[in-house]
Amino acid sequence: MLRQVEQTIDAIRPAIQVDGGDIELVGVDEDSGVVEVRLVGACVSCPASTQTLKAGIERIMKDRVEGVTEVVNVDERPTESPLEL
Repeated sequence: MLRQVEQTIDAIRPAIQVDGGDIELVGVDEDSGVVEVRLVGACVSCPASTQTLKAGIERIMKDRVEGVTEVVNVDERPTESPLEL
């Protein structure tokens, strides 16, 4: 499954790069079928990135890779911890 996911991302990448973005594979959970990706570049601030992820990337991934159930964007920007009093 991992190799098929990588090949699919490689096929999708040029279309995303045209708009100044990119996609990175973070991980694949073969048991649940969840593929974790990170959208970078222009995709980070693009209001259409969620639609691109679900209607584009996830649909293509499900069509091409048997067992994929969902594609999620993993945002690894550090989050601020609440202040302790």
